[in-house]
Amino acid sequence: MSERVAAAGIWARSLQKAQDYYLLIKLRLSLTVVFSSVIAFLIASNGPVNWLAAGILAVGGFLVTGAANSLNQVLEKDYDALMKRTADRPLAAGRMKISEAVLAAGLMSMFGISLLALFNPWTAFLGTLSLVAYAFLYTPVKRISPLAVVIGAVPGALPTMIGCVAAQGQLSLLALSLFAIQFLWQFPHFWSIGYLGFSDYQKAGYQLMPAKNGKPDPNVGFQAFLYTLFLLPVSGLPYFLGVSGVISLVFALLLGLAYIGFAWKFFRRYDRKSALGLMFFSFGYIPLTLIAFWLDKVV
Repeated sequence: MSERVAAAGIWARSLQKAQDYYLLIKLRLSLTVVFSSVIAFLIASNGPVNWLAAGILAVGGFLVTGAANSLNQVLEKDYDALMKRTADRPLAAGRMKISEAVLAAGLMSMFGISLLALFNPWTAFLGTLSLVAYAFLYTPVKRISPLAVVIGAVPGALPTMIGCVAAQGQLSLLALSLFAIQFLWQFPHFWSIGYLGFSDYQKAGYQLMPAKNGKPDPNVGFQAFLYTLFLLPVSGLPYFLGVSGVISLVFALLLGLAYIGFAWKFFRRYDRKSALGLMFFSFGYIPLTLIAFWLDKVV
């Protein structure tokens, strides 16, 4: 009986440790980043797809992203403990030591960047830039100014550029266009999330969301709407570069118009319902747009 109890205890601790690493690397966010990078690699590839290279890119990107997320939580451990949605993270809850998280981040960054370097110097450089910008620029500025959103949008958009550079070996117009699409997409996406989590951010002392009289600044709604307007013509760049066809162009423009519609509702109503609508639509915008570019190219 004692052996069974001991085995059950080991199993429970193992499950908890796996759950803690799931939270430390922000698995779902990391997989989203990997998807953007790999689909950009497929869009930029000419001829038969090298699926081994795509796999190496996925693993390398996943490790670098996991490292950045781990360092983010190391630096924000005390503040995460103040917010309901982050209080159960392993460092904030005290289930993991800082030294363990830093060691994990170091190993992931070393192996991740090494894998990216197998493609060319550009991928290694951009991967390193993404990690450093997210962990050591975006993270501390979050407590100082809403400018952090602009800073964070750079590493947030670099995965598509990394995927293109891995396939093409150079910084091309396609890489810049996909970067621009994902860069502009992030602002309405974040402003809706920032609106919904405003009280939590305020509680932890984050200055990500502009405030006015203790409430989210209404100008944020206009900014979200404005960025969707900028995004619409930019989403047509892959077509004009000759990478994708008319079908994906029309699809991207229709998605862009819908995004504008949700952002307009958020701007005019500026309430929880409109913020939720914008947030949920934004989750689908990038993957659907990138998949459309790739499928149109393949077909």
